[in-house]
Amino acid sequence: MPQLLIELFSEEIPARMQVQAARDFDRMVRERLAAEGLLPEGLKTFSGPRRLTLVAEGLPIAQGDRHEDRKGPRVGAPDAAIEGFLRSTSLTRDKLVEKDGVWFAHIHRAGRPTAEIVAEILDQVIRSFPWPKSMTWGRGTLRWVRPLKRIVFIFNGEVVPFSIDGIESGDVTEGHRFMGSGKPFKVKDFDSYRDKLAAHFVILDPEERKDKIMDGARTLCFARNLELVDDDGLLDEVAGLAEWPTPILGDMDPDFLDLPPEVIRTSMRTHQKYFAVRDPASGKLAPHFLTVANIEAADAGKEIARGNGKVLSARLKDARFFWDEDRKVTLEQRLEKLSGVTFHAKLGTLAERVERLEILAGAIAPRVGADVSKAVLAARLSKADLATGMVGEFPELQGLMGGYYAREEKISPVVADAIRDHYRPVGASDEAPDTPVTMAVAIAEKLD
Repeated sequence: MPQLLIELFSEEIPARMQVQAARDFDRMVRERLAAEGLLPEGLKTFSGPRRLTLVAEGLPIAQGDRHEDRKGPRVGAPDAAIEGFLRSTSLTRDKLVEKDGVWFAHIHRAGRPTAEIVAEILDQVIRSFPWPKSMTWGRGTLRWVRPLKRIVFIFNGEVVPFSIDGIESGDVTEGHRFMGSGKPFKVKDFDSYRDKLAAHFVILDPEERKDKIMDGARTLCFARNLELVDDDGLLDEVAGLAEWPTPILGDMDPDFLDLPPEVIRTSMRTHQKYFAVRDPASGKLAPHFLTVANIEAADAGKEIARGNGKVLSARLKDARFFWDEDRKVTLEQRLEKLSGVTFHAKLGTLAERVERLEILAGAIAPRVGADVSKAVLAARLSKADLATGMVGEFPELQGLMGGYYAREEKISPVVADAIRDHYRPVGASDEAPDTPVTMAVAIAEKLD
């Protein structure tokens, strides 16, 4: 049966929006097809850095005729009610049928060509697409996440006539921005579309891009007797940044390995989108990183690795500065700064919150078998790292850095662990604290 192929080709779509965009595209088209009585045998969407694609299999050439018996007002109802019902059905009064004291309208709608219907659907979908952020460009009024450039719109092997804001549908798309011929090319169906994209260095399916990244990354690491540190969230993101992802293994200055490993990984991940690697023998981070390029470089990525290494060194120098400076001031001394930070307009400052945590932790500690003094101290210092430079740069390290700084001050390891873990569990998949002092502070945190 006929196949529907749609590609919405634009400037770069933010990676964080791509997965949801594919879901929304699927949902919006599927719902509108169903409303028109068109049920595809299969429908799938794909998202990538510059395109949203939909393919639907098994749609009929034309919509079937539809018949509907619509219930109207009761016999004897005011004329205004009956006239309104007639307008909604496009019938005259003599076409109404009375059943059990109620007027019914038998509505017959002749089926329309599927191409005509999907053109209307695509217009609705584009104009109402729920991007978290969108823009206009040029003199047009159409809103899209980034300027929309081309629309591939093919049904049953023929281009569906369609235009929106001056953009005409066609059977022409583009491959990789830098690799390949750089020339637009024609497609006739999904198989030719997917194959020609691959020939022009574009992997359509994000899952295939992820597989290419992981296979290449593990091969590079194996050759250097290293092990990739898995990061599913980062993998999802970099798969949305490159149409032809190419892993490259680079080197970093080993002197930075004296920083907390979480600091190194966060700097790599947040600022540079790098994967960390470790020594499988020791389990510790190795002085290397893995980045994902969008091209296959002639020198196998050596210059890319060198440039990325320089950028990473600059980032880690900043992290070292924060690490060194933060340790010059104790956690206790930082508590004063919390008085100037509002926790909530109706709940006071962070300093006032800390006072509540101390009271709660002290009350909870005996009930969980925790040392009261240690629980109170951990609660007192639990928010101090919010005033540090490192947490200011990497907010996701709050709590964790407090634990490190507590150890640097030779504070009891039990208290340091409680400071580190007092936010846990942070979700349904996270482990709950299992030591008494940490339990007391974590429960206090959740209660407050």
